[in-house]
Amino acid sequence: MKKILLPVIMIALPISGHAISENAPTKTNIEEKVESNLTLNIRRISLELSKTEVQNTAEYASSPLQQLRADSQDFIKGVSDIALEYKRNKFFWDNNLFMEYGKTTISPYNAAQTYNENADRILASSYLSYAAWESSGFNFGPVSRVQYETEFTSNPGAPRLNLVRSNAGLSIFNHSIIQNLYVTGVYEYDFTHENMSISKLAAEFGWRLEYEVREGVKFSTNGYYREFLYHSYYLGVDLERDLNAIVRMDTNLWNNFTMGPYLQYRRALSREADVYGSNLMVGVSFNYITKFGL
Repeated sequence: MKKILLPVIMIALPISGHAISENAPTKTNIEEKVESNLTLNIRRISLELSKTEVQNTAEYASSPLQQLRADSQDFIKGVSDIALEYKRNKFFWDNNLFMEYGKTTISPYNAAQTYNENADRILASSYLSYAAWESSGFNFGPVSRVQYETEFTSNPGAPRLNLVRSNAGLSIFNHSIIQNLYVTGVYEYDFTHENMSISKLAAEFGWRLEYEVREGVKFSTNGYYREFLYHSYYLGVDLERDLNAIVRMDTNLWNNFTMGPYLQYRRALSREADVYGSNLMVGVSFNYITKFGL
């Protein structure tokens, strides 16, 4: 854990020292100098549903129309993306908890039901940035982040994911469109496999963008691309490259409830594979989105 915290401490201490020396208020103007606010940002609590019901499949088993002889399928996915944001002068501190779980149920007419997990992720992160430079609504400066990533359940034949990740680099943030755009170095401590821990180094580019197309309609996208540069131990299933992107279009239905289409794409290359693995998911989601000033 000391190895994980070291990059964060190295970034945080110089920033803190600079901020104190630059912004130290006098006793007479302390109330004018300090500007702070605390916000609970419910970025999205959503339920994504898809259902395919096929009847009399046996009678159409030889039909050239795939829709008449397909298996009945139910897809349900829940997502929760909540952040506690604190801004004090030029510092911005974002504590985020992201969770998603999705499962598909397949019901063949001549066999038992089968289940398949489409998504399973828990990601807790703490993100600290400093606005060293401000211009035209843009904030630019150093950033540091610590994350813990795991799953609700383990996959058959594979252990449950467990890793801690720390980032340090530069970011543009808090713009009306560019919520976050960063380039960082990454240190990962992976203890997924029993009696084994693996240290990894990587470079990462990430983004979170939002654009109001018109009143009540918002386009948003977030994701990252990660390129691994070093592994302390060879494990074939570890990744060399990893891309994860989400694109959404939310339309306001009533108060803080929205509905809209989304596209989620994951593409990655493992150390033992010669080809990329990918997952493309397209659907419609019902969401609750709001902010609370605390």
